[in-house]
Amino acid sequence: MHQSPIQILLVAATVGCGFAFASVAAAPRLKVSDNQRFLVCDDGRPFFYLGDTAWELFHRLNRKEADRYLENRAKKGFTVIQAVALAEIDGLNSANAYGHRPLIENDPTKPDVKDGPANDYWDQVDYIVAKANSLGLFIGFLPTWGDKWNKKAGTGGGTFTPESAATYGEWLGRRYKDKAIIWILGGDRPVQNEEQREILRAMARGLSQGDAGTHLKTFHPPGANGSSTWWHNDDWLDFNMRQNGHTAEFTATYFKTREDYDRTPIKPVLDGEPIYEDHPVSFDAKKFGHSTAADVRRPLYWDLFSGAFGHTYGHHSVWQMWAPPRGPINNPLMPWLEAIDQPGAGQMQHGKNLLLSRPFLTRIPDDSVIVTDRVPTSVPGAGRYRFVATRDSNGSYAMVYAPIGRKFKVRLDKITGPTVQAWWFNPRNGEATVIGEFPNTGEREFLPPNPGEELDWVLVLDDAAKKFPAPGRP
Repeated sequence: MHQSPIQILLVAATVGCGFAFASVAAAPRLKVSDNQRFLVCDDGRPFFYLGDTAWELFHRLNRKEADRYLENRAKKGFTVIQAVALAEIDGLNSANAYGHRPLIENDPTKPDVKDGPANDYWDQVDYIVAKANSLGLFIGFLPTWGDKWNKKAGTGGGTFTPESAATYGEWLGRRYKDKAIIWILGGDRPVQNEEQREILRAMARGLSQGDAGTHLKTFHPPGANGSSTWWHNDDWLDFNMRQNGHTAEFTATYFKTREDYDRTPIKPVLDGEPIYEDHPVSFDAKKFGHSTAADVRRPLYWDLFSGAFGHTYGHHSVWQMWAPPRGPINNPLMPWLEAIDQPGAGQMQHGKNLLLSRPFLTRIPDDSVIVTDRVPTSVPGAGRYRFVATRDSNGSYAMVYAPIGRKFKVRLDKITGPTVQAWWFNPRNGEATVIGEFPNTGEREFLPPNPGEELDWVLVLDDAAKKFPAPGRP
């Protein structure tokens, strides 16, 4: 069911920078916070990047379908939609829903643009960007998928040269200068030689020339990698994006978010592609099966509590916008229209609401809140059972993510004030339950509400004198 205009505006007021783009003269801008750890709106408010991977959104959906998808994501509290202009799945030669292709003769210096509001590929991109903005959603805009600048050995040259990348980037920058956009270069490919490096740098320069530097930029890397591998010291890279990838184990790749957090110079970091819901785990369904909502919740809290300023969700059917009779890629379990309401998608907003209910721009990762057990693989744990912690650098609160119902101890001295208020926060429904108040002395043991079960919880510890609202509430 589509939302009414009033419902849409109410949603828009609660996400992103609190804007409904159709009602203002120019889109809000984002910038890096003064401490270089987060993104903030142009008025200084924290911006929580809660993304969804909709790689084929521009390429495969018609306008009615795009409306339904975007309204669904706005209602679920997402703030960024990651989509690709020159798409992965034969994006140059396979037409969009209206029979249009993006380029003349696949030449990025010749976008196929015709007069009128609905006569070419870019008119469809314009429509989707404007619709997303009207709902309070930024577009995490990939100019191209990585196969267009990175070709496998022996397959010939790519679509781009440094010169054409600069021209195309400048054209895109001008066209979307006044939209709510975050530029995401790359597209799931490694940078393997100097020519590819120059192509991407030229594209970044072109984007800045076209939009006068008004939009932030990052890079979507291949699996188990981060943008920091190639670009950390480049000035054009405003924040690091990781693709921790489609594994379910903390110790496989998710611990690397903290490694990027600790790099110098300091730059914000987030995971732009963790494991998708209903995806073959580690790309090996015969061995590991398909992921569940619990598998996508764990990386949300692992990444956030390890220092990420936001997070991206994905669903295996949604990224490719799969529905019969279209050919499936890697065995999606259901059509995208059904997949948009899988439980993990709706549960992502609970993590966002939890962190925004406490001081946000002073939050740091700190696993020393957790007391290491005699058997460390029990607590803080390993694999799917890793505990992680975050806290306010000023000591007003701390949080511990417990992926299972195993008792654990915390150091109360990480909290200021003589009394600690403790809560359990449920990542599955966003509800908080009071545990009680305790003297701020020494260590204290807690047992999650479902002992022995693989049900996750967040322990929230507050300086009682701060009188914060219930976790997850404004």
